[in-house]
Amino acid sequence: MEDARVVRTRANVSRTALTVLTAEGSDALTHARVAEVGGYSKTTLYTHWPSRMDLAAAALENFAELRAHERSGDLRTDLVGQLKMFRQSVTEHRLDLILAAMAQWATVETMVEIRERVNTEGQRPLRAILESACGGPELEAAVSMLSGVVACPSLMFGTVPDDDVIETAVDIVVKSVG
Repeated sequence: MEDARVVRTRANVSRTALTVLTAEGSDALTHARVAEVGGYSKTTLYTHWPSRMDLAAAALENFAELRAHERSGDLRTDLVGQLKMFRQSVTEHRLDLILAAMAQWATVETMVEIRERVNTEGQRPLRAILESACGGPELEAAVSMLSGVVACPSLMFGTVPDDDVIETAVDIVVKSVG
């Protein structure tokens, strides 16, 4: 079991890295700046997060704490609710900025691993909702389409869809799996 202080420090550095990244940009995401903002020594940061890439990865850990929509049992309501929660999390945690910063410093292999982790975590709640309505390739297509409604505009254009776009996308998927 990990020491509570280590867990707390890891969470604080993660939040501080995210704050620096979103407020000041990727150029500001340095050990010195995170140490200054978070109240840590640079030595501590270098010991546990040796590179800027590691600090960006720490910021990404905030994204793993996505809240899930409380399920009602109605497929449409639950999908719309989950996509709105996903949109809120992408906006609050600035996934677009985190991934852009990481892309500057990461190897291709590292970015593949990060992409897999983000996709798996981001799609888990949608997958759980949809599994009651479909399976196999239909499930994979529905999960990809719905998660893409929020993820693609965010990562590609720096915007997120409004409620009408989310609801329309859900209606298209529900109609096809229903």
